[in-house]
Amino acid sequence: MKPEKQNVFSRQSFLGKNSQQQIEKCVVGIVGLGGGGSHIAQQLAHLGFLNYYLFDTDRIEDTNLNRLVGGTQEDVEQVTLKIDIACRVIKGVRPNANVERIPDVWQNRAESLKRCDIVFGCVDGFDQRRQLEAAARRYLIPLIDVGMDVVVPGGGAPEISGQVILSMPGEPCMTCMGFLHETVLAREAAKYGDAGINPQVVWSNGVLAATAVGVAVDLVTDWSRSLRKRVYLCYRGSTGTMTSHVRLDYLSSEPCPHFPLTGTGDPKYQPI
Repeated sequence: MKPEKQNVFSRQSFLGKNSQQQIEKCVVGIVGLGGGGSHIAQQLAHLGFLNYYLFDTDRIEDTNLNRLVGGTQEDVEQVTLKIDIACRVIKGVRPNANVERIPDVWQNRAESLKRCDIVFGCVDGFDQRRQLEAAARRYLIPLIDVGMDVVVPGGGAPEISGQVILSMPGEPCMTCMGFLHETVLAREAAKYGDAGINPQVVWSNGVLAATAVGVAVDLVTDWSRSLRKRVYLCYRGSTGTMTSHVRLDYLSSEPCPHFPLTGTGDPKYQPI
């Protein structure tokens, strides 16, 4: 490692002797570059990640400025793609980064998705999560799901909730963990959250994104020497706490029955 590069990353050298080489080789996919995904892109760039696939079709609006890292009023006026904003943020920190911007739904770009070593899912809705997890499992890619919502109980104060879930091939999936189930999928057409469509605030997005990035770094470097295969962390905004979901204590030790390791590779369709 060149001396100047060693100085740049000297304060994260505790991650391991070869951690920076591992970080720089890792190929990261981020699906959704809004409130959560924009934080993730920024933090990965500061850590030294150099290879990205960014998936998002959306363009910035004025309502995004309360949470989208890197977004400016000029971007709103220019109706800039969110992936272009994220690319600008990444390149501003790491000019030599390789950033593939994909202004298309990830379902149409499976060949790009399967080049990733880790995928961050920052998508709205439960069905999108189910589809993305199924694709990641077929390509044996760890998926880190990030999401938040705001619920307003009758007569009570709003409560921010969120989750960071690691879906590892062969290990419990989001259905095994109880996060995805038929009830929430059936409610998909209903309004998402009691505080309006996709309620988001920058600080909770930041907490969840930072936690997800920490999980990814542990996967890449094993710096904690306790590589975690089962991660289901829950965020509660009113107390500012992140705790493991109680369901982890009751998960089966058997391999995931929903996505067997034999079901890998591109789907093959047969006429009936």
